[in-house]
Amino acid sequence: MKYKIIERESFQVVGIKREISCVNGANLIEIPKMWADVHADGTNDLLFKLNNGEIKGVLGVCIVKQDAQSELMDYWIATEYNGDTPEGLLNLELPASKWGVFEVHGPMPEAIQNVWKQIYSDWFPSNDYKHAGAPDLEVYFAGEPWGPDYYSEIWIPLK
Repeated sequence: MKYKIIERESFQVVGIKREISCVNGANLIEIPKMWADVHADGTNDLLFKLNNGEIKGVLGVCIVKQDAQSELMDYWIATEYNGDTPEGLLNLELPASKWGVFEVHGPMPEAIQNVWKQIYSDWFPSNDYKHAGAPDLEVYFAGEPWGPDYYSEIWIPLK
């Protein structure tokens, strides 16, 4: 598993969000449906056009609810954006952080789901890093997300 560690100051993203259940792997079904919706309704194209930050892609932002009893997460489809929040979108400030940036190769959603599993089953147990508690990012670059050679990344905040 290829990865690098980087540091970033805080930055803003704009996009849409949905509350997603994580019960019985529902998130593995609902998040791909959300992506299908934004591809169909043009939101994905809009976010690529709005992108003016360092991360040149559209982001999946995973925010696990802090309530220990909850099995819900907020999932954002967003882009890094400097400026006033465009009409119809929401904004989220991501904190300054040290990030583990993991390479993902292959078609969506299988490739990214597999790397998530590897990070938690293999990488975290074999490293001194801990999750910093800030949102996780999935970074989707331009290209064909369902193609065998598609490249994307997972960004995890670390301490």
